[in-house]
Amino acid sequence: MSVLADAQPAALPADAFLGAYKESDAYVDCFVTRVAGEVSHGDFISAFYTTWLFKTERLILRFAASRPSTDEEAIELALGTRDRFAAWKVEQRSADQLLLCDFTGRTRSWLMTVPDPDSDPISTRLYFGSAVVPRIDSITGTPNLGAGFRALLGFHKLYSRLLLRAACANLQRN
Repeated sequence: MSVLADAQPAALPADAFLGAYKESDAYVDCFVTRVAGEVSHGDFISAFYTTWLFKTERLILRFAASRPSTDEEAIELALGTRDRFAAWKVEQRSADQLLLCDFTGRTRSWLMTVPDPDSDPISTRLYFGSAVVPRIDSITGTPNLGAGFRALLGFHKLYSRLLLRAACANLQRN
């Protein structure tokens, strides 16, 4: 299996679980890459949440938010036998998509696989996206994502692409 394209920003697929957030005032992004071969959704989830990069995030969550997690729990999430993982709980799940909500209710993480059997060679598109739900300003009544989020948006986009690439590397190793 090889990565056929770098992780790039992409339009959200029409049937993406994140679509409901895009229609609201939430920030929504979507990144995609394509890998040679057929990749199951469970394998993608497992590869994504067990990368060296995501393990760093898991370590931070363990100490900063008292939300420990293990590779075994990531695999259980991928198999559909677990609905909570680290700081997230499953909000929606299907055969090819997973939408997780963080414990604060402000952010969503989304993974999707789309087989492309007509490509030569056969490939799979791997999607990763996020949503950040704004707070309602108590004075103006308007949605506000906050200065902290705006300040970290560039890092978030880079980190999202790196996570997707790391998942591809994990898939190649396994």
